[in-house]
Amino acid sequence: MPNIRMILWAALGVALFYNYEAWMHDYPTTPVSLTAPSAAFPAPVLSPSNPSLGTTVPSAVSAASKVDDTHVTAVAPTSSVTPAAHLQVSTDVLQVSINLQGGELDQADLLQYPLRKDAPNVAVRLLNHGDVSSTYLLQTGLMSGDAAAAPTHLVTWQAAAPSYMLAPGLQEVHVPLSWTDGAGLIVTKTFVFTRGSYAINLFYDVRNDSNTVRKLAAYSQFLRHWEPAKRSYFDVETYSFKGPAISDGSKSRDLKVDNEEDSKYTQVVTNGWLASLQHHFVAAIVPASNQPFKYLLQVQGAEYLLSATGPITEIPAGGKTQFQEKLFIGPKLQAQLSTTGPDLDRTVDYGKLTVLAKPLFTLLKWVHGLIGNWGWSIIIVTALIKLAFYPLSQASGRSMAKMRAVAPRMKQIQETYKDDREKLGRAMMDLYKKEKINPLAGCLPMVVQIPFFISFYWVLLESVEMRQAPFMLWVNDLSSRDPIFVLPLFMGLAMFAQFKLNPAPPDPMQAKIMQFMPVVMTIMMAWFPSGLVLYWLTNTVLSILQQWRVNQVVEAAAAAAKIRN
Repeated sequence: MPNIRMILWAALGVALFYNYEAWMHDYPTTPVSLTAPSAAFPAPVLSPSNPSLGTTVPSAVSAASKVDDTHVTAVAPTSSVTPAAHLQVSTDVLQVSINLQGGELDQADLLQYPLRKDAPNVAVRLLNHGDVSSTYLLQTGLMSGDAAAAPTHLVTWQAAAPSYMLAPGLQEVHVPLSWTDGAGLIVTKTFVFTRGSYAINLFYDVRNDSNTVRKLAAYSQFLRHWEPAKRSYFDVETYSFKGPAISDGSKSRDLKVDNEEDSKYTQVVTNGWLASLQHHFVAAIVPASNQPFKYLLQVQGAEYLLSATGPITEIPAGGKTQFQEKLFIGPKLQAQLSTTGPDLDRTVDYGKLTVLAKPLFTLLKWVHGLIGNWGWSIIIVTALIKLAFYPLSQASGRSMAKMRAVAPRMKQIQETYKDDREKLGRAMMDLYKKEKINPLAGCLPMVVQIPFFISFYWVLLESVEMRQAPFMLWVNDLSSRDPIFVLPLFMGLAMFAQFKLNPAPPDPMQAKIMQFMPVVMTIMMAWFPSGLVLYWLTNTVLSILQQWRVNQVVEAAAAAAKIRN
């Protein structure tokens, strides 16, 4: 029957979708190169003590705002390179380490996000300066436009205190660092942390007390160790993109480090942002608005360097100026992201069905604000979706109920014309017309559910609000699989009950396949986020209740018609 076939095709389509996603990730169409930078990129100038992309300083945007061919400018440190101290900054949500050599952010712990549910005291660490395999740094500085000394991320900064803490009752903590070239250029680099926020404001206050004009340009960059991820059906987190991403002011895109074209990405951007993504968390740089910044991605071995460099600003003798930008280090909280940078909330990637996923998340968040439990929010939103499509489901249910009522006559027709497919088809169509049955009506609800199913999948996978969110009893993390597989089992039983409630397929082979279908779906969904299984279970139970009621009404109407006749 069409509805039965549609269910089979839907299940196959879902399986093919996730296999296609995995294939495109593991086998990109563009040739890849993971060994060394392309010849189009000049080799970075490396420090003998630290042969890394992180010891390079990018070139500035030209006055014409064009991307030039010089990608790396060597700038020597203006002070001796000695092991510098680390400055500790504590807020209510962040524990950050600032390396005074370069003033770079080289460690950031997210205090309200445990790494694992069973280890609540071990926070997620987003930036890291440990061994090479875990390098993840956010480097910022001012580069020189005239080959003079400049406060790059290679110089040593001075701090007035070894640590800063956001005191109770205060909304901000300012962390100033100072540097001078000894010839009249004085720079104060200030990080501003705000209570409850993962956004960090960065200011450079520059004073030129020399007798000559000084030329400076601001830049920021991510240095990160990268290795290709292996996707696993048993670990849904591996389906989330990990790596660099940019926005050019109108649209955003992920940059695949192992893609030859992406690994050479360079563009001049105004009012954009650049980010380093991973599942549920992001570090982002939002350069100053209304100014052209040159974005550049460089890849060397297992490291990538994503940088944004602004235009050269001239500071006259005796003059002052200020550079500023915004940083973000934390969870993908859409409300905070959208206020930090233009469309920065696009780092929460819901895939091709974002147009459905975003309203679903907004509705989920609103319901959660009322009841305070994401599991019950999923159940309520599922019921609301079911209610929105009630007329369509009702029409489909009536068609299914009528087909169930005429099932004995359909079986008789099949037996009568089993050797003549043409006569069988005509007899079936005559029966549909006489009983006013639309066999395609049963397909529509399933077609409608597929995009919502996939959208819910991405909402539950990508929304950090769902991370480690408990429901009840044994379900303590809606973003991961059911630890004891009870929800998938209930879902399978509900699907079997739904199969029994619907008209039996006339084809014996098709009937056997449909009987086995709940088992297949139970096994497949056992590894999906428990929140998604909860959605499918709720939807199936509501469908059963609706179909049971429709069957009663149709059977009562048929009985009344027989009495009248």
